[in-house]
Amino acid sequence: MIRLPPPKPEILARRDGILADLGRLLPEDAVIGEAIRLRPYETDGLSAYRQMPLAVTLPRTTEEVAAVLRYCHANGIRVVPRGAGTSLSGGALPLEDAVVIGLMRMNRILEVNYDDRFAVVEAGVTNIGITKAVEGDGFFYAPDPSSQLACMIGGNVMMNSGGAHCLKYGVTANNLLGLTFVTIEGEVVRIGGQHLDAAGYDWLGLITGSEGQLGMVTEVTVRILRSPEGARAMLAAFSSVEVAGQAVDAIIGAGVIPVALEFMDKPCIHACEAFAHAGYPLDAEAVLIIEVEGSLAEQDMLLNRIKEICDRFEPISMKLAESAEQSLAIWKGRKGAFGAVGRISPDYLCMDGTIPTGELPHVLKRIGEMSAHYGLGVANVFHAGDGNLHPLIMFDANDAESFRKAEAFGADILRLCVEVGGCLTGEHGVGVEKRDLMVAQFTPRELALQRAVKSAFDPGWLLNPAKVFPLEGNEALAA
Repeated sequence: MIRLPPPKPEILARRDGILADLGRLLPEDAVIGEAIRLRPYETDGLSAYRQMPLAVTLPRTTEEVAAVLRYCHANGIRVVPRGAGTSLSGGALPLEDAVVIGLMRMNRILEVNYDDRFAVVEAGVTNIGITKAVEGDGFFYAPDPSSQLACMIGGNVMMNSGGAHCLKYGVTANNLLGLTFVTIEGEVVRIGGQHLDAAGYDWLGLITGSEGQLGMVTEVTVRILRSPEGARAMLAAFSSVEVAGQAVDAIIGAGVIPVALEFMDKPCIHACEAFAHAGYPLDAEAVLIIEVEGSLAEQDMLLNRIKEICDRFEPISMKLAESAEQSLAIWKGRKGAFGAVGRISPDYLCMDGTIPTGELPHVLKRIGEMSAHYGLGVANVFHAGDGNLHPLIMFDANDAESFRKAEAFGADILRLCVEVGGCLTGEHGVGVEKRDLMVAQFTPRELALQRAVKSAFDPGWLLNPAKVFPLEGNEALAA
């Protein structure tokens, strides 16, 4: 089980006064203190862990965010930033003595510039909301996490989220131009701008993926891209997960870069087919969903090249979409995969490790062996093109032993990712989930350097406490 630091008794004793002070800083409807209204904020997408916060604030402007941070800093109150709460690593898990700052009311598109291809949006705008705002003019925002209907751009920045199309277009970091950032002292800082490669230190790179440890993002300037002429998908089914993994490595090794290259194994195929009725082959041990884009001639060329590569691995079947409708049908199950697995298991842990694509066959084989060892089912669905694994470990949260095994199984998968040359996280972040595994990837010296950066931005360690770093040593830094 994940440990959390004990609450500060002096903060708990001042709760009523803190709520009153926050009520003077913000509009009346922007402060939540009643237990029943705090309940939705006690967890995020990693719902196995829950903790009621001290209070929740819902600011509407950067200035209001700065006022809350300034107050919390002056009074030694811990702060937990929150977007839509879709984090799968416990990144928005609150503490008993912490004030949650939710950004869902900061949801305006502030500027769109098609000539220079950027959009300025508040942190509470949903990922899909950016594309919806510009698609009528033939543009889109590239990163597309599975939770894109709900997740917010501020959270995407904090976790450096990816998505199915990151193989071609990159993750959030590759699609940012600038940020408005508020420090724990309440200082508002503008980072980057409306162009690529701002001068000076790469503050944008430092803040992106920092998981709310260094400050809060309130506005984001993103790149928008011209929509492609068209896109088509294909579905390739294989007799084993190892062979499917070999096909992935061969496609990437051949220098062919599809816009998306997704993997699903048999448990996931069956769950998705029962849920979405997408026409997936139920006799396959694994399928690859591969999408290409461009002109019709370019689509044909790429799909034929990929088909030739897949043929070398004796696929059970291959289906090439001939229309946008057929492509949507192929994607339908993949987009609903997490929900589909939730129908066949009372609970699951969604892991998030990244490996070199050449290690896919070996790692998938080892995950199967671990599944047998722990006696827990696993459904594999992930961004195969960039080696970003998302094994879904199925367990029963009402059974303490089942939960313990699931956590141990997940930790073993992440250690395996590091052992083969990968890393602990691809897009979900470390949060509380992988916090105690950081020692598997980083040396004590490397962790000390990271803690030093954290301390430079947040000397009191008030921002998103108990996340990212193993607890040992953090308390001394915050003293």
